[in-house]
Amino acid sequence: MREAVRDGLVAGSVAAVAGGVPSTLHALATGGDLLESTRAAGSIALPWAEDEQTLLSAGANVHVAISLFWGVVLARVIPRWASAPASVGAGALGGLAIAALDLGLIGRLFPRIRALPRRPQVADHVAFGAVVGAVLAWRRR
Repeated sequence: MREAVRDGLVAGSVAAVAGGVPSTLHALATGGDLLESTRAAGSIALPWAEDEQTLLSAGANVHVAISLFWGVVLARVIPRWASAPASVGAGALGGLAIAALDLGLIGRLFPRIRALPRRPQVADHVAFGAVVGAVLAWRRR
């Protein structure tokens, strides 16, 4: 159990950064706001806040906490004996399931989350899961 938590925290930390690449590329390509998803995450903790700095600070903390949580969950779910490709694939599928929960159910409750472009956010979740799977495979070999 301890090893899975440790692995999940490391994998979630790496994936917290790398998982945002798809929506960042989308925002750059479309001229979108690079920080809107961070402000949206901040609105989860501080739904009444309007100050940009407050939302960005809260958003960074919420993002890290959620990433670490899901990293540990995936570390507990993805079998230790899984090959690297299987671990990455399982992580990507896990990321898709997380997207359904985070964006499809919980995200509906928060207007700023609801307003984010859906496909780049789903892609972020899938990338997050794949990166978690890759880091887990690397740590477990």
